[in-house]
Amino acid sequence: MTVTRFAPSPTGRLHVGNIRTALHNWLLARKAGGRFMLRIDDTDAARSREEYVTAIRADLAWLGIDADGEERQSERLTLYEDAFAALKTAGRVYACYETAQELELKRKIQLGRGLPPIYDRGALALSDAERAAKEAEGIAPHWRFKLDHDEPITWEDGVRGAQKFDAATLSDPVIRRADGSWLYMLPSTVDDLDMGVTDVLRGEDHVSNTAVQIQMFTALNAARGGVQHLPHFAHEALLVGSEGKLSKRLGSLGCDAFRERGVEPSAIVAMLARLGTSLPVEPIAERAALIETFDLSTFGRAPARFDDTELERINAAIVHQMDFVAVSDRLPAGMDEAGWHAIRPNLAHIGEAADWWRLVTGPVQSGEFSDEDRAFLSQAASALQWSEDPWRALTSALKEATGRKGKALFLPLRRALTGMDHGPDMGELLPLIGESEARARLENAAAD
Repeated sequence: MTVTRFAPSPTGRLHVGNIRTALHNWLLARKAGGRFMLRIDDTDAARSREEYVTAIRADLAWLGIDADGEERQSERLTLYEDAFAALKTAGRVYACYETAQELELKRKIQLGRGLPPIYDRGALALSDAERAAKEAEGIAPHWRFKLDHDEPITWEDGVRGAQKFDAATLSDPVIRRADGSWLYMLPSTVDDLDMGVTDVLRGEDHVSNTAVQIQMFTALNAARGGVQHLPHFAHEALLVGSEGKLSKRLGSLGCDAFRERGVEPSAIVAMLARLGTSLPVEPIAERAALIETFDLSTFGRAPARFDDTELERINAAIVHQMDFVAVSDRLPAGMDEAGWHAIRPNLAHIGEAADWWRLVTGPVQSGEFSDEDRAFLSQAASALQWSEDPWRALTSALKEATGRKGKALFLPLRRALTGMDHGPDMGELLPLIGESEARARLENAAAD
């Protein structure tokens, strides 16, 4: 069974890049009939906040991204200890004693010599006595995973194709801090093994992490004597802003910002589902259609451009598809299905419905009219006869009686009845205004 996961750290709110990653993993799992897991990466106790855990769950629920299970790294620490012990026994982790300042100096020296700034494995050259002396000085070690330099690291990436890394060009990653806390690499690998994750889909900024973790998977499988397990990896292009550069703004654009703007969750999903693929971004509200067409082979290598204007276009089109039942609890008092149907085509956001509904409930300011138009409106008030289609009946009668047509016929009537030069279809709006109110508005406009 396909198992994917979304693994946010609860150190802040989800932003649009996180949301896209979660959505794509959800789509991948749903298309395969598999499971989508939420994993809260909260091993950083100093920065993790419970309110962010709650917010992550709420944001995913608002977007309709439902998880089939949840794990928290803070509750899995024993698993990491066991894995660490196994790797230590196998000689794949080692203690290091350099300070941050010493490591930075090494990097500067290497760069000055035109060498890649990777860790020189100086800690491996320490004798037992030297290590004991450092610990006697009160220097607690941090721990690195020892990469195997003998074999190239290769995998077939679901987006990037064949990948190959020379392990000797990578630093042995720090997996545990001197205070005993964990960094990302080892817990993530342990969890993917333990949770049976089959597909890891994430941003291209994790490509080198994947190279390292592939060796961790192999080492853990060997240390445990278990069946070889290695997920399929895919790395999608990162989001950029409409200006074509990585945007700090995208890092703060989250569900709260979307909600404040009145953006529908289905519009966000429709846009992000296909952003960065060869498929057209369309206002598709049905999740089944997005699931069916989701395919990693459509993903490109070019940065995926997030454009607010495009999101607004998608949102308006989504709103225009929504039926009354789906929005009734968000509409102004008194607006029924006929009112929604009349006003819906003019909306970019559902929150604008109240402004348009005032055209029905009034009052309206019709503005100033010429003497000729006032006489025309007085004639319209007298000619108004209620029927199944009062607008058509009124305009037909006035056209025959006055010879007016086009703008000269329709615009004064719209202004008198709504106070606007544009808006909902008058054939739908006039029955909502009602006969007596419509006649009163025409008479008032004629008298002003």
